[in-house]
Amino acid sequence: MRYSKDVSASSGPDPKSRFSWVPVTLTTVRLLLGPAVVGLAWNNLPGAWIAGCALIAIVSDIYDGIIARRLRIETALLRRYDSVADTVFYLAIAWAAWRLYPQAIRENAAILIGVFTLEIGRYVFDFAKFHREASYHMLSSKLWGLVLGAATMALFAFGTSGWLLRVALILGIVCNAEGLAISMVLPQWTHDVPSIAHALRLRRSTAG
Repeated sequence: MRYSKDVSASSGPDPKSRFSWVPVTLTTVRLLLGPAVVGLAWNNLPGAWIAGCALIAIVSDIYDGIIARRLRIETALLRRYDSVADTVFYLAIAWAAWRLYPQAIRENAAILIGVFTLEIGRYVFDFAKFHREASYHMLSSKLWGLVLGAATMALFAFGTSGWLLRVALILGIVCNAEGLAISMVLPQWTHDVPSIAHALRLRRSTAG
């Protein structure tokens, strides 16, 4: 009698599953860097240390998504966790900048108020409509993160802000406005929507 090979028994677990902890760990590192930044600023330690935290955060933000996609474990929960880590880290950065470089904050106070108003407005709208925070990871938000990270490193490492910080904050307004528009367009919650154009296509396909 000829027996067929039991493929499921011999193949074993997917080797990629052994690395599923990597993107979660990278996101957790960014989350923990938030309290670290607060501690560094509170103790008036060199700004270069905070700039180093910003560099690590940028690298982790880039690679956690890339690795998650390669491993095909890019779940909605993981993407929401990523968004929470971003928010915690950059709130810590904002507080540290206010403590160590208040002049830079005062010079950009009007734009900062606009960014925070839109951020809060988005959270309120998303929870009212979807009962959870948005996690779109838009192209504009990726650009905003890179420019804001560069401006953060320039501010804390060299004590300069100037046009780069202003551009970063303006991008923050644009990004949050697009995120709010996406939430208005989408009929139901979803994650990873690159732009308002993609949201409109999703709405049309859902209606169809």
